[in-house]
Amino acid sequence: MFDSDSYRIAEEPYYQRVGREVELYEAAYRARMPVMLKGPTGCGKSRFVEYMAFHLSRPLITVACNEDMTASDLIGRFLLDKEGTRWQDGPLTLAARIGAICYLDEIVEARQDTTVVIHPLTDHRRILPLDKKGEQLVAHPDFQLVISYNPGYQSLMKDLKQSTKQRFAGLDFDYPKADIEAQIVAREAGVDIGIASKLVQVAQRTRNLKGHGLDEGISTRLMVYAGQLIAKGVEPIAACSMSLVCPLTDDPDMRDTLDAAVNTFFE
Repeated sequence: MFDSDSYRIAEEPYYQRVGREVELYEAAYRARMPVMLKGPTGCGKSRFVEYMAFHLSRPLITVACNEDMTASDLIGRFLLDKEGTRWQDGPLTLAARIGAICYLDEIVEARQDTTVVIHPLTDHRRILPLDKKGEQLVAHPDFQLVISYNPGYQSLMKDLKQSTKQRFAGLDFDYPKADIEAQIVAREAGVDIGIASKLVQVAQRTRNLKGHGLDEGISTRLMVYAGQLIAKGVEPIAACSMSLVCPLTDDPDMRDTLDAAVNTFFE
């Protein structure tokens, strides 16, 4: 037997509310409604799920989806050991058994023939067929499925089918307003609000370049990284070069543009 307590969030994660997302998610959970979170990289989707799991006192099982993930990786498989053959639940099956929130992060990275296995869990049936085992698992009453993805990276090859999308309620996420984002960076990185505000101003300039040389602007996560380096004594321009500029692009001209933005605020 699995101990669901081992999947509980031990300490309350820091999360800054920016709208009605907490209230709306709570209502969706009370209805055991599947939820889809849509928003750019590093804007707080995963932290929000952790916060809600703690707030609702539910265990959380997170899966980082990737293109090599198979249906068996989610559902489970038979394994051989010294005792013979035994069944090993996958994370989705385990979550459905123990009544956890199952969070499939960046679900569009998974193959479409893999994601269809979630369909029976996301309608009135709330079941998971385990064909290899000959079992039809009825989800625990407290089970909920949550998925996330970044709409900015959608393409014909990496998008959810309408038959999948229309099984979920949706919440849109974006980067917070500048003053709120500065508070988040200051709190998470351990820097003063002045430094955090400068980092946010740099980030906002890069976000204006999305689609004009950059696929994505600087995320809240990257600003926290820069702030943490500054808090450890790294000179701000060097910290920004390492945490904001280098990860974002390899294009020399775009790097010069980003370096100029950093120098504008940290000279």
